[in-house]
Amino acid sequence: MVTIPRLFVDAPLGEGAVLPLPREQAHYLVNVMRREAGSPVRVFNGRNGEWQAVVAGASRKGASLQVEARLREQIGVPPLRLCFAPVKKARTDFIVEKATELGVAALQPVITRRTQAERVRTDRLLALAIEAAEQTERLCLPAISEPVTLERLLADWPAGERLIFCDEAGDGEGAWGGPQGRARPMLDMLQGETDPSGPWAVLIGPEGGFDEAERAQLRSLPFVRAVTLGPRILRADTAALAALTLWQAATGDWRPRGRWSTTLRDAP
Repeated sequence: MVTIPRLFVDAPLGEGAVLPLPREQAHYLVNVMRREAGSPVRVFNGRNGEWQAVVAGASRKGASLQVEARLREQIGVPPLRLCFAPVKKARTDFIVEKATELGVAALQPVITRRTQAERVRTDRLLALAIEAAEQTERLCLPAISEPVTLERLLADWPAGERLIFCDEAGDGEGAWGGPQGRARPMLDMLQGETDPSGPWAVLIGPEGGFDEAERAQLRSLPFVRAVTLGPRILRADTAALAALTLWQAATGDWRPRGRWSTTLRDAP
């Protein structure tokens, strides 16, 4: 079986359009995938669906594509945002890649009091998201925002969006895993929502978790749903995948779309 390459292009798509490729994409297509003039390629831009194209020109200096026909109409993803404290580089990369695969609409790095990661490069995160979207048949990219502090994130919180706060601490002696003040299991919370449609966000903390002041502030806000992801303390990247998987299975587009009362839209 011959695999047809699939590329994200930042250009309008329509029948007959000619697309010069950036150097990196041209290198991948010609030198890695060994495609020649006339070879088929699938392209998408996050706005106009997916299109059949062919290599119009290919050389060591560059390549271009000619768009022929639409293969799929544009469809969106559920209004789910992942807010996460950056961790070590490889694990942050993993979070972005897997969150894109799982269908988040937006990614928001959040600086908490215990965040120890280096400077966040959103251009790198976008490149990872593009690669994940190309490989998983996704038709749009997640919006990726510049990092904000937790205080600013909460102060500017959009009306109507609910925030799932993954809180593994208890209020008893020892806090982590303490018997008192435990959050509700996430699946129970989602199944108990009268109307789960509309925008949601998931908040994942840094290595070491949120401090007590941050926990108290989050639990005091009416749009926050404090949840637990089980009896074990998960690493940040594992927690992100677990929470997104639970949300998609209980409320997202792993279920029939009729469950949604709002229109699914593409991320910007």
